[in-house]
Amino acid sequence: MDTQNNHTFNQQPEPFWRESVQLPVFPKLGQNIKTDVAVVGGGIAGITTAYLLAKSGKKVTLIDAGRLVNGTTGHTTAKITAQHGLIYDELINHFGEGFTKKYYEGNMKALSFMEETIKNESIECDYSKQDAYVYSTTDEYKKKVEKEFEAYLTLGIESELMEKLPIDLPIKNAVIMKEQAQFHPVKYHKALVDSIVENGGQIFEETAAKTINEGESTQVVTEEGYHIDSEYVVIATHFPFYDGMGAYFARLKPDRSYTIAAKTTKDFPGGMYLSAEDPTRSLRYTEDTNGEKLVLIGGDNHKTGQGQDTLKHYEALEEFGNTVFGIQDVKYKWSAQDLISLDKVPYIGPLTKKHPAILVATGFRKWGMTLGTLAGQILSDHILGNHNLYSDLFKPSRFKADPGIKRFLKENANVAGQLVKGKLDIPTKKADEIENGEGAIVLVNGRRCGGYRDEKGKLFVVDTTCTHMGCECSWNHGDHTWDCPCHGSRFAVDGTVVEGPAKEPLTRVDDQLG
Repeated sequence: MDTQNNHTFNQQPEPFWRESVQLPVFPKLGQNIKTDVAVVGGGIAGITTAYLLAKSGKKVTLIDAGRLVNGTTGHTTAKITAQHGLIYDELINHFGEGFTKKYYEGNMKALSFMEETIKNESIECDYSKQDAYVYSTTDEYKKKVEKEFEAYLTLGIESELMEKLPIDLPIKNAVIMKEQAQFHPVKYHKALVDSIVENGGQIFEETAAKTINEGESTQVVTEEGYHIDSEYVVIATHFPFYDGMGAYFARLKPDRSYTIAAKTTKDFPGGMYLSAEDPTRSLRYTEDTNGEKLVLIGGDNHKTGQGQDTLKHYEALEEFGNTVFGIQDVKYKWSAQDLISLDKVPYIGPLTKKHPAILVATGFRKWGMTLGTLAGQILSDHILGNHNLYSDLFKPSRFKADPGIKRFLKENANVAGQLVKGKLDIPTKKADEIENGEGAIVLVNGRRCGGYRDEKGKLFVVDTTCTHMGCECSWNHGDHTWDCPCHGSRFAVDGTVVEGPAKEPLTRVDDQLG
Protein backbone atom coordinates (compact mmCIF):
# COMPACT_ATOMS: atom_id res chain seq x y z
CA MET A 1 0.00 0.00 0.00
CA ASP A 2 1.44 3.36 -0.94
CA THR A 3 1.73 6.38 1.34
CA GLN A 4 -1.10 8.25 -0.36
CA ASN A 5 -3.58 5.42 0.12
CA ASN A 6 -2.42 4.85 3.68
CA HIS A 7 -3.19 8.52 4.35
CA THR A 8 -6.65 8.03 2.80
CA PHE A 9 -7.37 5.09 5.10
CA ASN A 10 -6.40 7.09 8.17
CA GLN A 11 -8.88 9.83 7.33
CA GLN A 12 -12.45 9.78 8.64
CA PRO A 13 -14.62 7.73 6.25
CA GLU A 14 -16.76 9.77 3.88
CA PRO A 15 -18.79 8.30 1.00
CA PHE A 16 -18.40 9.72 -2.48
CA TRP A 17 -22.17 10.24 -2.69
CA ARG A 18 -22.32 12.67 0.22
CA GLU A 19 -19.30 14.70 -0.79
CA SER A 20 -20.36 15.20 -4.40
CA VAL A 21 -23.85 16.66 -3.77
CA GLN A 22 -25.07 19.52 -1.58
CA LEU A 23 -28.34 18.65 0.14
CA PRO A 24 -30.65 21.33 1.57
CA VAL A 25 -30.42 21.92 5.32
CA PHE A 26 -33.58 21.75 7.43
CA PRO A 27 -34.16 23.15 10.93
CA LYS A 28 -34.60 21.31 14.22
CA LEU A 29 -38.14 20.83 15.45
CA GLY A 30 -38.75 23.54 18.03
CA GLN A 31 -42.43 23.19 18.90
CA ASN A 32 -45.31 20.74 19.21
CA ILE A 33 -47.04 20.07 15.88
CA LYS A 34 -49.86 18.04 14.33
CA THR A 35 -49.68 16.14 11.07
CA ASP A 36 -51.41 13.30 9.23
CA VAL A 37 -48.33 11.07 9.11
CA ALA A 38 -45.08 11.33 11.05
CA VAL A 39 -42.19 9.63 9.23
CA VAL A 40 -39.13 9.01 11.40
CA GLY A 41 -35.93 8.35 9.45
CA GLY A 42 -34.49 10.13 6.42
CA GLY A 43 -33.21 7.18 4.39
CA ILE A 44 -34.69 5.55 1.30
CA ALA A 45 -37.67 3.93 3.05
CA GLY A 46 -38.67 7.05 4.97
CA ILE A 47 -38.14 9.47 2.09
CA THR A 48 -39.97 7.25 -0.42
CA THR A 49 -42.91 6.87 1.98
CA ALA A 50 -43.07 10.62 2.63
CA TYR A 51 -42.74 11.37 -1.10
CA LEU A 52 -45.64 9.10 -2.07
CA LEU A 53 -47.89 10.35 0.75
CA ALA A 54 -47.16 14.03 0.09
CA LYS A 55 -47.96 13.57 -3.61
CA SER A 56 -51.23 11.90 -2.59
CA GLY A 57 -52.28 14.94 -0.55
CA LYS A 58 -51.39 13.76 2.95
CA LYS A 59 -49.87 16.21 5.42
CA VAL A 60 -46.49 14.64 6.13
CA THR A 61 -43.78 15.46 8.65
CA LEU A 62 -40.38 13.80 8.15
CA ILE A 63 -37.76 13.94 10.92
CA ASP A 64 -34.22 12.60 11.18
CA ALA A 65 -31.89 12.39 14.16
CA GLY A 66 -29.03 13.75 12.04
CA ARG A 67 -28.94 14.79 8.38
CA LEU A 68 -31.06 13.27 5.64
CA VAL A 69 -29.53 10.46 3.55
CA ASN A 70 -26.58 10.15 5.92
CA GLY A 71 -27.18 6.64 7.25
CA THR A 72 -27.12 3.38 5.33
CA THR A 73 -28.76 5.00 2.28
CA GLY A 74 -25.90 7.50 2.01
CA HIS A 75 -23.30 4.77 2.45
CA THR A 76 -24.64 2.24 -0.04
CA THR A 77 -23.01 0.91 -3.20
CA ALA A 78 -26.30 1.96 -4.84
CA LYS A 79 -27.14 -1.09 -6.91
CA ILE A 80 -30.79 -1.17 -7.94
CA THR A 81 -31.34 -4.88 -8.38
CA ALA A 82 -33.53 -7.84 -7.54
CA GLN A 83 -30.40 -10.01 -7.49
CA HIS A 84 -29.74 -10.21 -3.75
CA GLY A 85 -26.89 -12.67 -3.65
CA LEU A 86 -27.78 -16.38 -3.57
CA ILE A 87 -31.30 -15.95 -2.20
CA TYR A 88 -33.87 -17.41 -4.60
CA ASP A 89 -33.04 -21.10 -4.20
CA GLU A 90 -33.07 -20.59 -0.42
CA LEU A 91 -36.41 -18.76 -0.46
CA ILE A 92 -38.01 -21.44 -2.63
CA ASN A 93 -36.87 -24.12 -0.16
CA HIS A 94 -38.11 -22.20 2.87
CA PHE A 95 -41.24 -20.46 1.61
CA GLY A 96 -42.21 -22.03 -1.69
CA GLU A 97 -42.24 -20.97 -5.30
CA GLY A 98 -45.25 -18.63 -5.03
CA PHE A 99 -43.76 -16.58 -2.19
CA THR A 100 -40.39 -16.37 -3.92
CA LYS A 101 -41.85 -15.28 -7.25
CA LYS A 102 -43.69 -12.44 -5.49
CA TYR A 103 -40.45 -11.44 -3.72
CA TYR A 104 -38.75 -11.13 -7.11
CA GLU A 105 -41.69 -9.33 -8.72
CA GLY A 106 -41.92 -6.87 -5.83
CA ASN A 107 -38.28 -5.93 -6.18
CA MET A 108 -38.61 -5.55 -9.94
CA LYS A 109 -41.68 -3.37 -9.39
CA ALA A 110 -39.53 -1.17 -7.11
CA LEU A 111 -36.86 -0.95 -9.82
CA SER A 112 -39.50 0.06 -12.39
CA PHE A 113 -40.95 2.64 -9.99
CA MET A 114 -37.52 4.21 -9.51
CA GLU A 115 -36.90 4.30 -13.26
CA GLU A 116 -40.30 5.91 -13.89
CA THR A 117 -39.78 8.42 -11.07
CA ILE A 118 -36.39 9.41 -12.46
CA LYS A 119 -37.98 9.95 -15.87
CA ASN A 120 -41.14 11.73 -14.67
CA GLU A 121 -39.29 14.00 -12.21
CA SER A 122 -36.42 14.61 -14.68
CA ILE A 123 -33.87 13.52 -12.09
CA GLU A 124 -30.21 13.66 -13.11
CA CYS A 125 -28.78 10.90 -10.92
CA ASP A 126 -26.37 8.93 -13.15
CA TYR A 127 -28.97 6.20 -13.65
CA SER A 128 -27.89 3.46 -16.04
CA LYS A 129 -29.01 -0.04 -16.88
CA GLN A 130 -26.49 -2.72 -15.90
CA ASP A 131 -26.43 -6.50 -15.90
CA ALA A 132 -25.85 -8.03 -12.46
CA TYR A 133 -23.72 -11.12 -11.79
CA VAL A 134 -23.19 -13.43 -8.82
CA TYR A 135 -20.03 -15.49 -9.33
CA SER A 136 -18.29 -18.37 -7.58
CA THR A 137 -14.58 -19.08 -7.16
CA THR A 138 -14.77 -22.47 -5.40
CA ASP A 139 -16.26 -25.85 -6.29
CA GLU A 140 -18.60 -25.68 -3.28
CA TYR A 141 -20.14 -22.41 -4.42
CA LYS A 142 -20.10 -23.44 -8.06
CA LYS A 143 -22.81 -25.94 -7.14
CA LYS A 144 -24.73 -23.27 -5.21
CA VAL A 145 -24.62 -20.91 -8.18
CA GLU A 146 -25.94 -23.74 -10.38
CA LYS A 147 -28.85 -24.20 -7.96
CA GLU A 148 -29.50 -20.46 -8.03
CA PHE A 149 -29.61 -20.56 -11.83
CA GLU A 150 -32.14 -23.41 -11.64
CA ALA A 151 -34.21 -21.26 -9.25
CA TYR A 152 -34.10 -18.41 -11.79
CA LEU A 153 -35.44 -20.74 -14.47
CA THR A 154 -38.19 -21.98 -12.13
CA LEU A 155 -39.26 -18.38 -11.45
CA GLY A 156 -39.08 -17.35 -15.09
CA ILE A 157 -36.16 -14.94 -14.60
CA GLU A 158 -34.23 -14.32 -17.80
CA SER A 159 -30.69 -15.52 -17.12
CA GLU A 160 -27.60 -17.39 -18.27
CA LEU A 161 -25.08 -19.60 -16.48
CA MET A 162 -21.66 -18.32 -17.47
CA GLU A 163 -18.09 -19.53 -17.09
CA LYS A 164 -16.45 -16.16 -17.75
CA LEU A 165 -17.08 -12.56 -16.67
CA PRO A 166 -16.54 -9.30 -18.60
CA ILE A 167 -13.90 -8.46 -15.98
CA ASP A 168 -10.57 -10.31 -15.79
CA LEU A 169 -11.34 -12.40 -12.73
CA PRO A 170 -10.91 -16.19 -12.57
CA ILE A 171 -14.21 -17.83 -11.63
CA LYS A 172 -15.90 -21.23 -11.59
CA ASN A 173 -19.24 -19.93 -12.88
CA ALA A 174 -21.67 -17.01 -12.61
CA VAL A 175 -25.40 -16.38 -12.87
CA ILE A 176 -26.62 -13.20 -14.55
CA MET A 177 -29.74 -11.11 -13.95
CA LYS A 178 -30.18 -8.79 -16.90
CA GLU A 179 -31.45 -5.21 -17.13
CA GLN A 180 -30.78 -4.16 -13.53
CA ALA A 181 -29.48 -0.66 -12.72
CA GLN A 182 -27.19 1.63 -10.75
CA PHE A 183 -27.46 5.31 -9.77
CA HIS A 184 -26.28 8.14 -7.53
CA PRO A 185 -28.43 7.75 -4.39
CA VAL A 186 -28.02 11.26 -2.97
CA LYS A 187 -28.89 12.99 -6.25
CA TYR A 188 -32.00 10.81 -6.49
CA HIS A 189 -33.13 11.45 -2.94
CA LYS A 190 -32.48 15.18 -3.19
CA ALA A 191 -35.12 15.31 -5.93
CA LEU A 192 -37.60 13.35 -3.80
CA VAL A 193 -36.93 15.63 -0.82
CA ASP A 194 -37.54 18.70 -3.00
CA SER A 195 -40.86 17.16 -4.10
CA ILE A 196 -41.91 16.49 -0.51
CA VAL A 197 -41.41 20.16 0.34
CA GLU A 198 -43.14 21.34 -2.85
CA ASN A 199 -46.16 19.21 -1.91
CA GLY A 200 -46.45 20.73 1.56
CA GLY A 201 -44.39 18.27 3.57
CA GLN A 202 -42.41 19.44 6.59
CA ILE A 203 -38.87 18.22 7.24
CA PHE A 204 -36.82 18.58 10.41
CA GLU A 205 -33.21 17.47 10.89
CA GLU A 206 -31.17 17.00 14.09
CA THR A 207 -34.49 15.90 15.64
CA ALA A 208 -34.20 12.54 17.36
CA ALA A 209 -37.32 10.55 18.21
CA LYS A 210 -37.28 9.14 21.74
CA THR A 211 -40.53 7.21 22.11
CA ILE A 212 -44.15 6.96 21.00
CA ASN A 213 -47.23 7.65 23.11
CA GLU A 214 -50.49 6.05 22.04
CA GLY A 215 -53.90 7.49 22.81
CA GLU A 216 -56.43 9.48 20.81
CA SER A 217 -53.56 10.15 18.42
CA THR A 218 -50.21 8.48 17.88
CA GLN A 219 -47.61 10.83 19.32
CA VAL A 220 -43.89 10.86 18.58
CA VAL A 221 -41.92 12.37 21.46
CA THR A 222 -38.53 13.83 20.55
CA GLU A 223 -35.37 13.85 22.67
CA GLU A 224 -35.99 17.53 23.44
CA GLY A 225 -39.54 16.83 24.61
CA TYR A 226 -41.56 18.10 21.65
CA HIS A 227 -44.61 16.18 20.44
CA ILE A 228 -45.69 15.29 16.91
CA ASP A 229 -49.35 14.21 16.96
CA SER A 230 -50.41 12.12 13.97
CA GLU A 231 -52.76 9.47 12.70
CA TYR A 232 -49.88 7.21 11.63
CA VAL A 233 -46.21 6.89 12.52
CA VAL A 234 -43.70 5.31 10.14
CA ILE A 235 -40.52 4.01 11.80
CA ALA A 236 -37.83 3.99 9.13
CA THR A 237 -34.87 4.53 11.43
CA HIS A 238 -32.86 1.50 10.32
CA PHE A 239 -33.10 -0.09 13.79
CA PRO A 240 -36.59 0.67 15.17
CA PHE A 241 -36.26 3.39 17.82
CA TYR A 242 -39.53 2.14 19.38
CA ASP A 243 -39.97 -1.60 19.93
CA GLY A 244 -43.60 -1.84 21.10
CA MET A 245 -42.96 -5.33 22.52
CA GLY A 246 -41.98 -6.54 19.04
CA ALA A 247 -38.59 -7.84 20.26
CA TYR A 248 -36.82 -6.43 17.20
CA PHE A 249 -33.48 -6.37 19.03
CA ALA A 250 -33.66 -10.18 19.11
CA ARG A 251 -34.94 -10.55 15.54
CA LEU A 252 -32.33 -8.49 13.70
CA LYS A 253 -28.62 -9.12 13.22
CA PRO A 254 -26.42 -6.04 12.59
CA ASP A 255 -23.83 -6.47 9.86
CA ARG A 256 -21.11 -4.09 8.65
CA SER A 257 -19.54 -3.94 5.21
CA TYR A 258 -16.93 -1.69 3.60
CA THR A 259 -16.37 0.16 0.34
CA ILE A 260 -13.49 1.94 -1.30
CA ALA A 261 -13.75 4.10 -4.44
CA ALA A 262 -10.60 3.98 -6.54
CA LYS A 263 -9.12 5.13 -9.81
CA THR A 264 -7.70 2.10 -11.60
CA THR A 265 -5.15 1.27 -14.28
CA LYS A 266 -7.45 -1.14 -16.11
CA ASP A 267 -10.75 0.11 -17.48
CA PHE A 268 -13.94 -1.15 -15.83
CA PRO A 269 -16.18 -2.70 -18.52
CA GLY A 270 -19.53 -2.06 -16.84
CA GLY A 271 -21.86 -4.41 -15.02
CA MET A 272 -22.38 -5.10 -11.31
CA TYR A 273 -20.67 -8.06 -9.65
CA LEU A 274 -20.95 -9.92 -6.36
CA SER A 275 -19.03 -12.93 -5.09
CA ALA A 276 -21.02 -15.85 -3.74
CA GLU A 277 -18.38 -16.73 -1.13
CA ASP A 278 -16.99 -14.93 1.87
CA PRO A 279 -15.17 -12.66 2.11
CA THR A 280 -17.71 -10.88 -0.07
CA ARG A 281 -16.51 -8.82 -3.02
CA SER A 282 -18.85 -6.32 -4.70
CA LEU A 283 -17.97 -4.33 -7.82
CA ARG A 284 -19.54 -1.52 -9.85
CA TYR A 285 -18.39 1.84 -11.17
CA THR A 286 -19.49 5.45 -10.99
CA GLU A 287 -18.12 8.70 -12.39
CA ASP A 288 -16.51 11.42 -10.29
CA THR A 289 -17.22 15.14 -10.72
CA ASN A 290 -14.70 15.26 -13.59
CA GLY A 291 -16.41 12.45 -15.49
CA GLU A 292 -13.65 9.93 -14.73
CA LYS A 293 -14.49 6.39 -13.65
CA LEU A 294 -14.26 5.36 -10.03
CA VAL A 295 -14.46 1.65 -9.32
CA LEU A 296 -16.43 0.86 -6.16
CA ILE A 297 -14.98 -2.19 -4.42
CA GLY A 298 -17.08 -3.37 -1.52
CA GLY A 299 -17.61 -6.27 0.83
CA ASP A 300 -15.68 -7.87 3.73
CA ASN A 301 -18.84 -7.97 5.82
CA HIS A 302 -18.93 -9.11 9.46
CA LYS A 303 -21.20 -8.81 12.47
CA THR A 304 -20.89 -5.34 14.00
CA GLY A 305 -18.40 -5.06 16.85
CA GLN A 306 -16.92 -8.51 16.19
CA GLY A 307 -13.90 -9.67 14.21
CA GLN A 308 -10.53 -8.19 13.32
CA ASP A 309 -9.29 -4.59 13.32
CA THR A 310 -11.76 -2.87 10.97
CA LEU A 311 -8.98 -1.02 9.12
CA LYS A 312 -7.90 -4.43 7.80
CA HIS A 313 -11.16 -4.67 5.84
CA TYR A 314 -10.35 -1.54 3.81
CA GLU A 315 -6.85 -2.85 3.20
CA ALA A 316 -8.23 -6.23 2.03
CA LEU A 317 -10.50 -4.48 -0.47
CA GLU A 318 -7.60 -2.46 -1.83
CA GLU A 319 -5.48 -5.58 -2.19
CA PHE A 320 -8.27 -7.31 -4.13
CA GLY A 321 -8.88 -4.26 -6.33
CA ASN A 322 -5.19 -3.89 -7.04
CA THR A 323 -4.95 -7.53 -8.14
CA VAL A 324 -7.93 -7.29 -10.51
CA PHE A 325 -7.72 -3.70 -11.83
CA GLY A 326 -4.46 -2.10 -10.68
CA ILE A 327 -5.27 0.71 -8.26
CA GLN A 328 -3.78 4.13 -8.95
CA ASP A 329 -5.41 5.99 -6.08
CA VAL A 330 -8.03 5.30 -3.40
CA LYS A 331 -10.19 8.43 -3.38
CA TYR A 332 -12.84 7.51 -0.82
CA LYS A 333 -13.59 4.91 1.80
CA TRP A 334 -16.72 4.29 3.82
CA SER A 335 -18.61 1.58 5.65
CA ALA A 336 -22.28 0.80 6.13
CA GLN A 337 -24.33 -1.09 8.65
CA ASP A 338 -27.38 -3.08 7.72
CA LEU A 339 -29.75 -5.39 9.52
CA ILE A 340 -30.67 -8.96 8.64
CA SER A 341 -33.95 -10.53 9.75
CA LEU A 342 -34.28 -14.08 11.02
CA ASP A 343 -35.50 -15.39 7.65
CA LYS A 344 -33.57 -12.87 5.48
CA VAL A 345 -36.82 -11.17 4.43
CA PRO A 346 -37.41 -7.57 5.63
CA TYR A 347 -40.00 -6.54 8.20
CA ILE A 348 -42.38 -4.07 6.51
CA GLY A 349 -45.80 -3.20 7.92
CA PRO A 350 -47.51 -2.73 11.32
CA LEU A 351 -44.98 -2.86 14.18
CA THR A 352 -47.04 -5.56 15.93
CA LYS A 353 -50.64 -6.76 15.65
CA LYS A 354 -51.48 -4.44 18.56
CA HIS A 355 -49.98 -1.37 16.82
CA PRO A 356 -51.82 -0.95 13.47
CA ALA A 357 -51.08 2.79 13.34
CA ILE A 358 -47.34 2.35 13.90
CA LEU A 359 -45.55 1.02 10.83
CA VAL A 360 -41.98 -0.18 10.47
CA ALA A 361 -39.50 -0.91 7.69
CA THR A 362 -36.24 -2.66 8.55
CA GLY A 363 -33.99 -5.64 7.82
CA PHE A 364 -33.10 -4.93 4.17
CA ARG A 365 -30.00 -7.19 4.25
CA LYS A 366 -27.87 -4.72 2.24
CA TRP A 367 -30.41 -4.51 -0.59
CA GLY A 368 -32.20 -1.37 0.52
CA MET A 369 -32.39 0.37 -2.84
CA THR A 370 -35.14 -1.93 -4.10
CA LEU A 371 -36.43 -3.20 -0.74
CA GLY A 372 -36.49 0.29 0.80
CA THR A 373 -38.37 1.60 -2.21
CA LEU A 374 -40.80 -1.32 -2.04
CA ALA A 375 -41.24 -0.54 1.67
CA GLY A 376 -42.24 3.02 0.78
CA GLN A 377 -44.84 1.69 -1.63
CA ILE A 378 -46.23 -0.86 0.87
CA LEU A 379 -46.40 1.59 3.78
CA SER A 380 -47.93 4.44 1.78
CA ASP A 381 -50.53 2.04 0.35
CA HIS A 382 -51.37 0.87 3.87
CA ILE A 383 -51.91 4.45 5.04
CA LEU A 384 -53.90 5.43 1.94
CA GLY A 385 -56.09 2.33 2.18
CA ASN A 386 -54.81 0.82 -1.07
CA HIS A 387 -54.30 -2.91 -1.56
CA ASN A 388 -50.65 -3.88 -2.08
CA LEU A 389 -49.87 -7.27 -3.60
CA TYR A 390 -46.67 -7.67 -1.61
CA SER A 391 -47.62 -6.56 1.90
CA ASP A 392 -48.30 -10.08 3.25
CA LEU A 393 -44.80 -11.26 2.30
CA PHE A 394 -43.11 -8.77 4.57
CA LYS A 395 -45.49 -8.36 7.53
CA PRO A 396 -43.43 -8.19 10.75
CA SER A 397 -45.83 -10.45 12.66
CA ARG A 398 -44.80 -13.51 10.60
CA PHE A 399 -42.57 -16.13 12.18
CA LYS A 400 -41.44 -19.24 10.35
CA ALA A 401 -40.03 -22.10 12.42
CA ASP A 402 -37.58 -22.92 9.64
CA PRO A 403 -35.28 -21.05 9.44
CA GLY A 404 -36.61 -18.49 11.94
CA ILE A 405 -36.36 -20.43 15.19
CA LYS A 406 -32.88 -21.76 14.38
CA ARG A 407 -31.52 -18.29 13.61
CA PHE A 408 -33.29 -16.84 16.67
CA LEU A 409 -31.50 -19.32 18.94
CA LYS A 410 -28.17 -18.94 17.15
CA GLU A 411 -28.12 -15.14 17.21
CA ASN A 412 -29.21 -14.88 20.84
CA ALA A 413 -26.59 -17.45 21.86
CA ASN A 414 -24.05 -15.23 20.10
CA VAL A 415 -25.32 -12.21 22.05
CA ALA A 416 -25.00 -14.08 25.35
CA GLY A 417 -21.46 -15.13 24.46
CA GLN A 418 -20.45 -11.58 23.58
CA LEU A 419 -21.95 -10.27 26.82
CA VAL A 420 -19.87 -12.66 28.91
CA LYS A 421 -16.74 -12.21 26.78
CA GLY A 422 -16.83 -8.42 27.15
CA LYS A 423 -17.15 -8.59 30.93
CA LEU A 424 -14.13 -10.91 31.18
CA ASP A 425 -11.96 -8.79 28.89
CA ILE A 426 -9.87 -6.87 31.44
CA PRO A 427 -7.55 -4.30 29.83
CA THR A 428 -3.99 -3.63 30.95
CA LYS A 429 -3.34 -0.39 29.06
CA LYS A 430 -3.63 2.99 30.75
CA ALA A 431 -5.29 6.06 29.24
CA ASP A 432 -2.08 8.13 29.28
CA GLU A 433 -0.41 5.48 27.10
CA ILE A 434 -2.76 6.13 24.15
CA GLU A 435 -1.05 7.88 21.24
CA ASN A 436 -2.52 10.51 18.91
CA GLY A 437 -5.04 8.97 16.50
CA GLU A 438 -5.30 5.78 18.58
CA GLY A 439 -8.31 4.19 20.27
CA ALA A 440 -8.03 1.39 22.82
CA ILE A 441 -9.65 -0.35 25.77
CA VAL A 442 -8.11 1.05 28.96
CA LEU A 443 -8.42 0.62 32.70
CA VAL A 444 -9.58 3.64 34.73
CA ASN A 445 -9.83 3.16 38.50
CA GLY A 446 -10.45 -0.56 38.01
CA ARG A 447 -13.15 0.09 35.41
CA ARG A 448 -13.16 -1.04 31.75
CA CYS A 449 -13.23 2.09 29.59
CA GLY A 450 -12.58 3.16 26.04
CA GLY A 451 -10.03 5.84 25.27
CA TYR A 452 -9.33 7.79 22.09
CA ARG A 453 -6.80 10.58 21.56
CA ASP A 454 -7.37 12.75 18.50
CA GLU A 455 -4.65 14.06 16.21
CA LYS A 456 -4.34 17.24 18.30
CA GLY A 457 -3.80 15.26 21.47
CA LYS A 458 -7.25 15.66 23.07
CA LEU A 459 -8.22 12.57 25.04
CA PHE A 460 -11.78 11.17 25.16
CA VAL A 461 -12.56 8.44 27.67
CA VAL A 462 -15.94 6.69 27.94
CA ASP A 463 -17.42 3.76 29.80
CA THR A 464 -17.66 1.05 27.10
CA THR A 465 -20.80 -0.52 28.57
CA CYS A 466 -23.49 -0.18 25.90
CA THR A 467 -26.51 1.70 27.21
CA HIS A 468 -28.91 -0.63 25.38
CA MET A 469 -28.48 -3.95 27.21
CA GLY A 470 -25.08 -3.78 28.88
CA CYS A 471 -22.72 -5.45 26.41
CA GLU A 472 -19.17 -4.13 26.18
CA CYS A 473 -18.33 -2.10 23.05
CA SER A 474 -15.19 -2.62 21.02
CA TRP A 475 -13.07 -0.07 19.13
CA ASN A 476 -13.74 0.32 15.40
CA HIS A 477 -10.36 1.47 14.08
CA GLY A 478 -11.59 1.99 10.52
CA ASP A 479 -14.48 4.31 11.39
CA HIS A 480 -13.33 5.66 14.78
CA THR A 481 -16.42 4.51 16.68
CA TRP A 482 -17.25 2.29 19.65
CA ASP A 483 -19.36 -0.62 18.36
CA CYS A 484 -21.55 -2.99 20.36
CA PRO A 485 -21.09 -6.66 19.33
CA CYS A 486 -24.52 -7.68 20.64
CA HIS A 487 -27.11 -5.58 18.82
CA GLY A 488 -25.03 -3.21 16.70
CA SER A 489 -25.29 0.10 18.56
CA ARG A 490 -22.47 2.48 17.65
CA PHE A 491 -21.09 5.49 19.50
CA ALA A 492 -18.77 8.38 18.64
CA VAL A 493 -15.50 8.91 20.51
CA ASP A 494 -17.27 11.28 22.91
CA GLY A 495 -19.95 8.65 23.62
CA THR A 496 -22.80 10.14 21.59
CA VAL A 497 -25.07 7.66 19.79
CA VAL A 498 -24.22 7.15 16.12
CA GLU A 499 -26.56 4.22 15.53
CA GLY A 500 -29.22 2.46 17.61
CA PRO A 501 -30.85 0.55 19.18
CA ALA A 502 -29.14 2.40 22.05
CA LYS A 503 -30.80 5.73 22.84
CA GLU A 504 -28.52 7.04 25.59
CA PRO A 505 -24.85 7.97 25.11
CA LEU A 506 -21.93 6.16 26.70
CA THR A 507 -20.93 7.70 30.01
CA ARG A 508 -17.96 10.07 29.81
CA VAL A 509 -15.29 9.35 32.42
CA ASP A 510 -12.65 11.92 31.42
CA ASP A 511 -13.09 13.65 34.78
CA GLN A 512 -11.99 10.53 36.65
CA LEU A 513 -8.48 10.52 35.20
CA GLY A 514 -7.15 12.71 37.97
